[in-house]
This record gives sequence, structure tokens and C-alpha cells, in this order.
Amino acid sequence: MSRPAQRAGRVTRRAPHDTDQATVRWPLLHRSPFAFGFVFAAGALLAFWLGGLLLSIGSTLILVLVAAFLAAGLNPMVEWFGRRGLARSWAVLVVMLILLVAIALFFVALVPVIADQVTKIVDNAPHWFDELQHNGTVRDLDRRYHVFDKARTALTGGRVGSALFGGVLGVGLKVLSFVANAFIVIVLTLYFLAGLPRVKRSAYELAPASRRERVTDIGDRIIANVGAYVSGAFLVAMCAGISSLIFLFLIGLGEYAVALAAVVALLDVIPMIGATLGAVIVTAIGFATDPATGLYCLIFYIAYQQFENYVIYPRVMSRSVDLPGLLIVIAAVVGASLLGVIGALLAIPTAAAMVLLHKEVILPRQSAR
Repeated sequence: MSRPAQRAGRVTRRAPHDTDQATVRWPLLHRSPFAFGFVFAAGALLAFWLGGLLLSIGSTLILVLVAAFLAAGLNPMVEWFGRRGLARSWAVLVVMLILLVAIALFFVALVPVIADQVTKIVDNAPHWFDELQHNGTVRDLDRRYHVFDKARTALTGGRVGSALFGGVLGVGLKVLSFVANAFIVIVLTLYFLAGLPRVKRSAYELAPASRRERVTDIGDRIIANVGAYVSGAFLVAMCAGISSLIFLFLIGLGEYAVALAAVVALLDVIPMIGATLGAVIVTAIGFATDPATGLYCLIFYIAYQQFENYVIYPRVMSRSVDLPGLLIVIAAVVGASLLGVIGALLAIPTAAAMVLLHKEVILPRQSAR
């Protein structure tokens, strides 16, 4: 028998076998549309149930995400101690002790001062409102919308805490919840830091052997970028807080300097809008205290934000986040809409990781076609 005939014979012998396999593989789906609908409906219900489970543990997943983010930020310090001969377990312990001591010093040294100054700000707020009402433009706005009457009633009525937190019990529950979440984040961060090399190694082993080296290189770069971003954001916020502290003492607002500088530093961590919010708060209090002081605050923060945006931020973030300004704005807005402040903090390094993957993986494949 010739080869074409043999090939034809092979085809005729294989075709029924393949048809039988297809028939045995999906017998119900080919015979009954009800079975087809039942299978896919069951899959949809399973996906809906799993989605509900994820939503129910959403707060826990956010804590895990924050702990991983902090671990990536603290990892450069751990590696710095490791390069000087300290074992990783001891390096993690030293870094966590430094962090806990810094937090303890903040609460012991600064929290009482901040609380006292915040109390003074709240006590002086009605007086500041009275002084602002002497301004003609402000009087016109107040005549239309009665803003100051409502604000004065809220501040002097003793219902600020009740409106914000639901009373004394609500304040206590929120404080207890914050302490519990902080403890969970610290413990998770410790575990993430201690096991980060093993976690990375296990994750990289999921990639095929032919691509494992490339995946390892990109993964290490992403983690290094996240760590550099966290360290850079902290450094930029500290610069804003320290400069605000010095400036407020120089212009005569030393009575509120520590509290306002802490507010500026905390808000400056929020991408894009945090620095502006802190400047607005300080400038408003400056104008309420004295118009000249408010003008000084306005000039200082306009100048400082330009200096921060064009000098400090590019120099600090040049090694971690190399993104266009438009992409940073979009990432921050999307992250804030999804997860609030935490989402805004995580959005920029996430966008940087996606851009890195696009440059290193997608573009070479597109160019090779």
C-alpha cells in the first residue's frame, strides 16, 4: 500500500476515535440545553459566593496589603544591616525595635504637646470666627449661607466628638479598633520582613525554568521600587513637617507649631493633594490669628510646594517612581476612589510596577512580532 493510502487509512481510523472522545467528554452538554445552563449557572453562583467571601474579609485583606507595603518599605533597612554582617533575623529585629522606639517616642514626647495645641486651636476657633466676620467679603458669604453661625454652634455646642465619632463610646471603640489594627499590621509586617526571601523564592519558582531568571529580576526590581517609594515618601513628608515647624516658630505661631507641623507631615504622605490640604489648614489658621501671618503662610507654602514638586520630590523619587505626571494623577485618583488614603498610597508604586512590566515584557513581545 502506498504512503498516501496509509495516511488516509490512519486518518479514517483516528477520526471515529476522536469523535468518540468528544462525545464521551461532554455528553450532557451536547444532548440537553438544561444541563448546559445548569453547569454555567452553578459556576456563576460559585463565583458570586467566592466574591461575597472576599468582600467579607476586605478589611483584613487591606491590613495584609498595608503590612506587605510596609515590609517592602522597611526591607532596604534590613538589607543595609545585612550587608554589614548582621543575620537577617537579627536585622529584622533591630529594624522593628527602631520603629517601635520611634513610635513610642512620638507618643510620649509629641502626642501630649499635639493634644494640648489641638485643644487650644478648638478653644480659639469661635474667636477666630468672630474676627473673620469683620471682613466684608466674608460677611456677604455668611449672610447668604450662614456658614459661621452653623460652625460656631457646632464648635461651642459640645457635639463635635458626638458628630464625628458617635459619642464617648464611639470614640473608645474607634481607638480600640485602631490599636488592634495597628498591632495586627506590626505583627504581619514582622512576619513579612522575616520571611520575605522565602516568599519571593517560592513565588519565583512558580514561573517556568526557562523564564525564572527574568521573572526574578523583574520581581526584585518591583519590590526595590516599592521600598524606595515608601522611604522616599517618608523623607518628603519629614521635610515638609520640619520646614513647617521652623517656619511657624519664626512667624510667631509657636503655640500651635508642633500640632500643625504634624498635620502637614501626615497629610503630605497623601499623593498630589496632601500637601495642599496641609497648606490650606495652616494658612486658614494663620489668617484667623492675624492677616499678616496668614499672608506669610500663603507665600511660604506656595513657594515651598514649588520647591518640593520640582526639587525635593524628583530627587527623592527618581530611583523608585519614574512616571509621567498625568499617570501619577490618574493612579492616585483611582486608588483613592477604591481604598481611600491607603489606595492613594498604594496606587503610585502599583502603577510604576505595571509600567515596568509593560516596558520589560509586553513591549519586547510586540517588537518581536
